[in-house]
Amino acid sequence: MADDGTSTASVTLVEGMQFVGETGSGHAVVLDGAPGFGRDTGARPMELLLVGLAGCTGMDVAHILRKQRAAPDALEVRVRARRAAEHPKVYEEIEIEYRARGPGLEPRHLKKAVALSATKFCSASVMLGKTAKLVHRLRIENEDGTWEETLDPAAAEE
Repeated sequence: MADDGTSTASVTLVEGMQFVGETGSGHAVVLDGAPGFGRDTGARPMELLLVGLAGCTGMDVAHILRKQRAAPDALEVRVRARRAAEHPKVYEEIEIEYRARGPGLEPRHLKKAVALSATKFCSASVMLGKTAKLVHRLRIENEDGTWEETLDPAAAEE
């Protein structure tokens, strides 16, 4: 990100529908269309939105849990989304599932971390939440068993 708050990215056509994308920070990713449109040699652009969302909130949650002294041994963020049937085929609903494991990790820790990420820190979540319904599912697996809950981040933050 530039000092003025702007981000940059570019894509360059390789062949067919395959592009190589490059971020402003110098990292590259291959993009392509599904068979019949492309050759399936890279990620779809809309998939990368979901990867960005999962990475953004995952980094927030891991950081917040560490600050709470409840660092997870494992954290996985899974995202599943439903798109509109007609063009533009925007995401209408996105389910974000947080799966965490750690001996000192309690539900209150994960609830707070997810709520802060969803409402304050994860720009991708806040932005996508303006066009899609976001559903947050939390799961902790420990030696004591499994705890699961669907969270309303706005209510949890209060």
